[in-house]
Amino acid sequence: MLIVGIQGTELSKRERAWLAEPEVAGVILFSRNYLDRDQLRGLIDAIRSSRDQPLLVSVDQEGGVVQRFREGFTALPALAALGRFWQHDPALARQRTEEHAWVMASELRVSDVDISFAPVLDLARGNRAIGTRALHTDPDVVADLGQAYVRGMRMAGMAVTVKHFPGHGSVLEDPHVEKACDPRPVEALFREDLEPFRAALAAGAEAVMM
Repeated sequence: MLIVGIQGTELSKRERAWLAEPEVAGVILFSRNYLDRDQLRGLIDAIRSSRDQPLLVSVDQEGGVVQRFREGFTALPALAALGRFWQHDPALARQRTEEHAWVMASELRVSDVDISFAPVLDLARGNRAIGTRALHTDPDVVADLGQAYVRGMRMAGMAVTVKHFPGHGSVLEDPHVEKACDPRPVEALFREDLEPFRAALAAGAEAVMM
């Protein structure tokens, strides 16, 4: 099954034909697909009416540098800001993380978006594609705040997709454009990078992005 992108702020005849294909499970939206909330609802209505079977409408709305919908939506801080709270007040960090997740998911659900691919659970260890998208360097902190994020999204009625399994925060390369290889022994991966994913799944996360 495929999740596909579309070109602009309206659905073309060609794209409508694509969405009618049984191999297509849904659509992922980007900044190029968004003008304002009214336009977004119209676009999603067109997507959903393109066939009888349901289509998943998704987006990356993490906050910070990766927030596809901005005008009319809350400006969400990058997850790294939540990790910084932890240094001074772990309880406040959990609260702010839940609130961040709830606001993000609630605003999207009101706009008829099914899912935001969030949260990022990669460790903040210098990866060029991750940067401030990561919560913290410490896997225990990421696990704790990751569970808080799961709670917030689920309270808003949105399924949770944790990413990017098995964790590429500990490599420097951007896997969008480069081949990344983690030279550490697999034991280190299980002990550190995978811990936040285990914790999030235990808290109820429904999906994992690789």
